[in-house]
Amino acid sequence: MINKMFCVIIFGLLSPVFLQAQDVEQSRLATILYGTETEIAALVQSLRTEGADYLDDELITLVDTTRNQRILSGVFSFFGDREKSGLEERAIRVIEERDDEANETVHSAIDYIGKVKASDAVGALMELLDSGERRFMNGAFRALGRVGIADAETADDVAEYLIDYYSYRDPGDDNRREVITSIGATGSSRGVSLLVELVSDNDERIPLRIAALDALSKIGDPDGLEAILGCINSNDPNVRSAAVGALGPFSGEDVDNAILDAFRDSYYRTRIAACHASRDRRLAIAVPYLQFRAERDDVPNVKDEAIRALGAIANEEALAAIDVFFTQRRNSDRVRLVSAEMLMKNSGGVYFPRLAAELDDARQRNQTALYNGFLKIAGETIIAGREEQASSIMLNVTRRFLQTGGIMEKLYGLDMAANNDLKELAEEIITLTKERNESLARRAQRTAERLGIEL
Repeated sequence: MINKMFCVIIFGLLSPVFLQAQDVEQSRLATILYGTETEIAALVQSLRTEGADYLDDELITLVDTTRNQRILSGVFSFFGDREKSGLEERAIRVIEERDDEANETVHSAIDYIGKVKASDAVGALMELLDSGERRFMNGAFRALGRVGIADAETADDVAEYLIDYYSYRDPGDDNRREVITSIGATGSSRGVSLLVELVSDNDERIPLRIAALDALSKIGDPDGLEAILGCINSNDPNVRSAAVGALGPFSGEDVDNAILDAFRDSYYRTRIAACHASRDRRLAIAVPYLQFRAERDDVPNVKDEAIRALGAIANEEALAAIDVFFTQRRNSDRVRLVSAEMLMKNSGGVYFPRLAAELDDARQRNQTALYNGFLKIAGETIIAGREEQASSIMLNVTRRFLQTGGIMEKLYGLDMAANNDLKELAEEIITLTKERNESLARRAQRTAERLGIEL
């Protein structure tokens, strides 16, 4: 009898939450079934904001039966941004039946095909390009390169098609760069010969040489390295920076020396490219150069990329340097935030207690921008292995956010709970499911589901 009464009481307390959630879901289902294009667009935007996917099947069904341009474009974009499959057949049908579709619908279908790398669409994209319809060419070239990476045979076939189109047909000056980029996107070595020819031609237009350098980097074939190194000393600073940036996938003493020498270039983009190449190759010998750039460069973007490269290398020397950038309060907020992000990504279990301390200090000093930045980083931090001290501090900070924080602190607190499996905070999470703020309540519900907490 007591247990039954207890269940009735609990049900009575929680049923409004369930009823509210049920009402929202029923309303959204009704919108998909019967709503106007404006109502459905608003619903898709809400789902995008919430990061929700529970209505994907219903949206797939809707897209399969409608020709409404705004609905199709919105759902293609929503699925494409998440690289979510399920709409490939409909997108291919839009491309094949493009004369009966709005231009915007065709563009969104092509973009979706590229984002989900739908290899079944290769034929449809080639047929579209063969038709010579210039209104769709740019997007079709871009998508074809992306779908071409499905397997080695498809990549070679797509690369050869693009090479032929570039060399013997007329893609138009406004599409040439996109064709070159797409050749690189396939990853096929069949494109190396043409790309080497382009980067080595000093009379070729600069944007095309830069695109070819980037494409050679994406392919990563050693046969393209000599041509890249040949551009390192170009008189054009943009070509120099692109050449340095293209060195990431390659190795060898010549490559190392070229990257280190690029840190001395007066053009800031070349120094950024050196940071990127050091990051991509986890180049330990570049740590002193990166530390120097992070400390003294007069361009904030160079400082940022130097710290990120140190975070990617993440050896003892690199992490020690980042630690100094983070803890020295005389450094700019920007430097401290990038440094904190790198430390948390590499070793949250070691550095989270310090982040918690700096978070509190920023709040006490009313350093709002810095506090909000640290708050976001805390929300993304995962403590691997549940190190005892860091885990205890993570639990206490998260509990404080959930119990007494503002809306943003509670939202980030829910992220911290979900990312670190803090089932100990079940009571606080359940309480937040009853919040009047709908976004907060739904986030709490999703967190509870992720942690296996029964509501």
